[in-house]
Amino acid sequence: MGPETRSWREPHRLVLLAIGIGIIVFAAVNMRWDWLPRYSGRLVEGVGTTLWLLFLTSVLGFLLAVPLGLAQAAGPVWLSAPARMFCTVIRGTPLLLQLWLLYYGLGSLFAYWPEIRQSWAWPYLRSAWPYGVLALTLSFAGYEGEVMRGAFAGVPKGELEAGRAYGMSPLTVFRRIWLPRAIHRALPTLAGETVLQLKATPLVATITVVDVYAIISRVRQDTYLTYEPLLLLALIYMILTGILVLAFRWLEAKVPVKGG
Repeated sequence: MGPETRSWREPHRLVLLAIGIGIIVFAAVNMRWDWLPRYSGRLVEGVGTTLWLLFLTSVLGFLLAVPLGLAQAAGPVWLSAPARMFCTVIRGTPLLLQLWLLYYGLGSLFAYWPEIRQSWAWPYLRSAWPYGVLALTLSFAGYEGEVMRGAFAGVPKGELEAGRAYGMSPLTVFRRIWLPRAIHRALPTLAGETVLQLKATPLVATITVVDVYAIISRVRQDTYLTYEPLLLLALIYMILTGILVLAFRWLEAKVPVKGG
């Protein structure tokens, strides 16, 4: 019997599992769920929107975080200073404030430009989702950029010097040694940041993006129910979080990380 199998049979885990099953049974028997078939289609669409936002902003944010981290770890001052300032501002201000500044601030300015209103970009700029994507992307990049800074700085210099000794160019050293080793070191933190990104996606409902949180809010308004929709929303996020955690654990197990 493997250690993972034994861990699930530990007493405290069995107690938590029993409590969870008890809560689910109680909610299923004693609460109103007759509204669920009527909103099931919209809930599926809302979950899809949430996952789309999570995937897109996490990928774009990570792609932006790599140069931010590299600039802070090894860049000249004219690159490291702006990168450090960006990460400080993003990490030091609430995401909701950033989202509203982009949507209600920057978004409202575009309407005063006739050239923009008559361009192909206007249908997108007048929509809410580009500002939600931008705010979530910048937020993820700000936090993960600081993580990548530490990851780049933590790669042993001897490994980089060994690559140069083999005649690798700086770009090859970065591509084959420095970046992979930094990503290996950042994986556990990246998993946590991705889970936090999932929990941040409901904020886009404040600018009319219809994700799963917005659907649940509509259910509450239509049915005058409080606990049932919120409990379902909590269950949805717990399931999505569990899938993310398992996916990153699988990825960490597949990626060989050597000590150093």
